[in-house]
Amino acid sequence: MTATSSAPPAGIKVIAQNRKAHFDYHVLEKIEAGIALHGPEVKSIRAGGVSLGESFATVENGQVILRDLHVNPYPCARLEVCDPVRPKVALLHRREIKRLAAQIAQQGRTLIPLRLYLKQGLVKIELALCAGKQAEDKRDSLRRKTTERETARTIADRTRR
Repeated sequence: MTATSSAPPAGIKVIAQNRKAHFDYHVLEKIEAGIALHGPEVKSIRAGGVSLGESFATVENGQVILRDLHVNPYPCARLEVCDPVRPKVALLHRREIKRLAAQIAQQGRTLIPLRLYLKQGLVKIELALCAGKQAEDKRDSLRRKTTERETARTIADRTRR
C-alpha cells in the first residue's frame, strides 16, 4: 500500500461512509464519538444496515444528538422494534461538547458524520466540524480530482511499457 491510501488502521472495520460530505463541505476538524444504541440497532449496524446519507448532528441541552441516521430494523429482533430514524445520542466528554457548541454557533458551521465503524467491538462514529462549500469550490475540487486521476493514469501507463 502507498502512503496516500486511506485504509483504516488495524482493528477498525468501516461499516458506512458519507462520501458526499467531502464534496459538499470543507472539513475543519474530525472527532471520534461513541453512540448510545438499543440492542437490535447494534446487530443491524454490524450487518451493515445503516445509512449516513442525510444525517447531521446538533448540540441540544448539553448533548450531541445525531439526526436522520437511518438504522434498518434488525429482522431477527423479537419484540423490541425501534424507529429507524430516531435521534441518537453521541457520547462525548462535556468539555468537547461545549467546545463544539461554541464552534457550531459560528455562521456556516455544522457537524456531519463522516463514517461509522467498529473499533475493538464498539460502534464509533467519526464526526466532522464542517463549513459549507460554495459552487465554485465544488468545481475546483472536482477539477483537482480529475487532474489527479489523469496523472495517476498516465504514470501507470508509462510504468507498464
